[in-house]
Amino acid sequence: MSYAEQIKQDMYIAMKSGDKVKTNILRTLLSLLKKKQIEKQDTINEDEYFGVIKRIVKQLRESADAYQKAGRLELAEKEKLELDVIKKYLPEIFSEEQTLDLVKKIITQTSASDLSDMGKVMALIMQQSNGKVDGEIANRLVKELLK
Repeated sequence: MSYAEQIKQDMYIAMKSGDKVKTNILRTLLSLLKKKQIEKQDTINEDEYFGVIKRIVKQLRESADAYQKAGRLELAEKEKLELDVIKKYLPEIFSEEQTLDLVKKIITQTSASDLSDMGKVMALIMQQSNGKVDGEIANRLVKELLK
């Protein structure tokens, strides 16, 4: 079963159970995947699929933070609920320990010595992890190790 098929099936289950939050976010995800497929004029591959989902996750996190800062707690909570639903469709993310091991390995490979090498290190981390690293965690670890 393809990713889109699984999302569609989960959306139908959510619709039948009356879960409006899950139904709406899955409907949005399906429409964005379809849009990507139309733009490409071909079926999308796994990387493109995860790219669409990661973009939605990033948007939901940013808007939840903005709502939180503005004191709109009910909207922030809604964004967090949608985020929990979407995360299910992401690949398994490396733990902080696994991320630290990868960061150390890449710093050694590149002979990075200070923060000016951060861009080079981060690019390799994201490339070698195939999207399985949380960028915020990797960024923080690289900064700590290159100080």
